[in-house]
This record gives sequence, C-alpha cells and structure tokens, in this order.
Amino acid sequence: MGKVKITIEDLFNIPSAEIYNPDAYKSLSTVEIDSRKVKKGSLFVAIKGEKFDGHDFVKDALKKGAAAVIIDSKKFKKFSSLEIPVITVDDTTKAFGELARIWRNKLSAKVISITGSNGKTTVKEMTAALLAEKYNVIKTEANNNNHIGVPLTILSADEKCEVLILEQGTNHFGEIPYSAKISQPDLSLITNIGDAHLEFLKSQEGIFKEKSALYDETNKHGGTVFLNMDDQIISKKAGQYKSKVTYGFKGKVDVKGKIVGYTEDGRTEILIIYKDKKIKTVLPLYGESNAKNFLAASAIALKLGLTPKQIINGVKNFKAVHGRLDVMKFKNAVLIDDTYNASPASVISAIELVKKIKTFKKKLFVLGDMYELGKNSPKIHKELAKLFSADKNLTVLTTGNIMKHMHSELRKNKVRSIHFYLREALALYLKYEEIENSVILVKGSRGMKMEEFENILETRFE
Repeated sequence: MGKVKITIEDLFNIPSAEIYNPDAYKSLSTVEIDSRKVKKGSLFVAIKGEKFDGHDFVKDALKKGAAAVIIDSKKFKKFSSLEIPVITVDDTTKAFGELARIWRNKLSAKVISITGSNGKTTVKEMTAALLAEKYNVIKTEANNNNHIGVPLTILSADEKCEVLILEQGTNHFGEIPYSAKISQPDLSLITNIGDAHLEFLKSQEGIFKEKSALYDETNKHGGTVFLNMDDQIISKKAGQYKSKVTYGFKGKVDVKGKIVGYTEDGRTEILIIYKDKKIKTVLPLYGESNAKNFLAASAIALKLGLTPKQIINGVKNFKAVHGRLDVMKFKNAVLIDDTYNASPASVISAIELVKKIKTFKKKLFVLGDMYELGKNSPKIHKELAKLFSADKNLTVLTTGNIMKHMHSELRKNKVRSIHFYLREALALYLKYEEIENSVILVKGSRGMKMEEFENILETRFE
C-alpha cells in the first residue's frame, strides 16, 4: 500500500469547503492541529479550543513549513494574502473530523473501537499489548478519546498500521455517535454500562443508547461486536446484533472466563476457554476488574487469530495504567493508586481487591467523592458503607462534600471512620499518623485530585 495522503479531491469533499490557491496544492501526508508539531509539508487545521484558538498560531505553523491551512471562513480576511492553499470551512473542528474519516477509509488497518463506563483505557492497553504479538498496532495515547482525540489518533496511523485501537469516551449525548461515524469500526466493544456520567446521560439505558452507536456503526459496515454478557443491560440487547462474539464469566458464551485462584499478594489466576483453546495465566495487574478487562481483550485477540501462546506472551507486557489499580509494594506498606477516577462499580472493585491482599492485616481506605451521579449521589455514596464491617484492623478516611454521607453510615455501623472537611487535615494525617504495615487504597473522582494524597504516601514509604 502506498503512503496515505490527503488529495485535493478529498478537500473538495469536506462540507462547506472553499479552496483558495488550489493549483498550489500537492497531496499531503501529515495533518496537524498543534503548530508546535507541524513539519514541512503538513496540513494545519486551525481549531478553536477552550483555552487556545488555532487561528492565532497559523503564522507559527507557516514558519514550521505548513504547506496548506484550513481556517474558519469568517477569518479568511485575515489570511487572504497567503500564497499557499487556504481552505475555508464553516466549522474547523468538524472539518478535522471529516479529514479523519477520509483518512480512516484510506487505511488498510482493522479498526477496533472500545468504550464503556469503566475499564475502557485498560482494555485498550491490554488489547494493544496482546495484538502487538502478531500485528503492527497503533492505539489511542493518553486520554485522546473525545471528538478531537479520536480524529487525532486516526490521523496518526499510517500505511504500515495493521490494527488501529481507538478508545472512545463520552459524558454527553451525541459524542459517541459523532466519533463512531468517523472511526467506522471493524470491531467494537463496550466494557460495561455502569453509573458513570448519570448526571448527563440520566439512566443506564441512556448510557447504553449513547455508547451503542459504536455497535450500530460496526453493524452498518459489516463488522463484529463484542458483548459482555455479564452486564445486564448489554446482555438484554444481544439479540439485536448478528455478527457478534459473546464473552463473560457466567452462562453460555463464546469466550468464557473463570477465576481459579489468587496469589498471596492478591494477583488473579485466570482461565479462558474459547472453542478448543484454553489459556491459563496469572495476571500481573490486580483486581477482579482487571480479570474482566483481560477477558474482554482476549476475546478480541482470539477473534483476530492470536494463539494461546501469543496471548500468554502478551500478558507479560501488561503494565498498570497510571492511577488505575496501580499496586506499589514497599517494605512496610502496599499502596494502591486508583486515583484516576471513581464510579460505584470501580470503588467496589478496588475495595474487594484490598480485602484479597494478605501482605498486611491492617487496611486503610482513603476515599473521595464520586462525581456525575446525578440526584441520587448521596444515596449511592451511603450504600457503599455496606462493603465494610467493623474490624480493629480497618480504618476508612473520607473527604469531600458527598463522602460525608458514607462516613455517617459507617459510624452507625461501628466501622472506624474519620471524615476530613479540610484537605490539609487529611494530608497531615497521612504524613504523621501510624499507618505502617497496612494495605492502603487511595481513590476518588478526577476532580477530587486524590493523587495529591497518593503522592504524600508514596513519598512517605519510599
């Protein structure tokens, strides 16, 4: 396959596009929205973001060697003297998405799209590690899973790419349908339908309606959908899809998982059965949630022809995603950094993991508010108290305006709990109280900045 390029015909196919100096245009193989990354011969798209407007950096892009620019038609007067091709459009963000859709259709790679309430980043990373045993893989980097990030990832793939793995996120209606039309997946997977983003998507049915746009787009293009049959919402909808692979730990499924045991330090031993194949391994990552994530990634890998040996080799390359059940072992503590985000399902999973780690008897939980749960948020926080029972080796520390509801319920149940109204007070507690020889979990929603407390503990125990 030749080099992937954006041609003049492609530009004419962008809705509302008008091209000035078209005779000077030569097909381009690099598209950038960050002027700092522009190389000679790039097409620069000026996007207006929350903090920056790309139109302010057009001249910087030209100095770096941009060969053509896409700008908002309202700004044309400012750039009418440019001698390079200038493409004006009604909306540069949508034009950028359209360029990515055009690019995707020029790729020979299989496109895999992954979304879900919990675990999508880890499933993406696991899938990439497994498939790298057989294919040339490009994947979503960092948190590039929105209406800008998905096109960016697609445009980073070249003719050598055999598998392109996209993480696609949402917290408002319309985001997944938009990015799904751009990605047009060959394979798609929804990890689960949880309580994340209830504030905006209203109900679990609402969450499924939003995320299932990935399945619909995959179906439309004759692809395969992967269905987590352990998820009540997804399993109910399974009949809608013809070309599918089912997976789960319960019932009759195509790819079956079974947890067969745990190591002393809490790692999961898992067995996966697919047709006549059996894969048995100990996961280097912790928690039942990561066993579920591995099963999902394995279902994709098996569909794409990986052997059990290749999957087991790929497992050796698994690394914890920063802030997601990242277990650190010190001489006098085990610290679990799960600070990236929080939902009811992920909090339950993290608490269950702590209970399984036998390295130290003492358990310390440092928990911050879960966001985006809508009007039932206090009730949901309160219900998490059921996961704990009074134990002299257990302490729960809470912080945030909503976690106080869980704290009150814990105190009612005689569980040792301290609520910190001031972050500074919690920081002092973690610096100076006697908490050695403990398994410690730090978790909360992104906006709670729980990583600040995790950093204090890491510094203390190093």
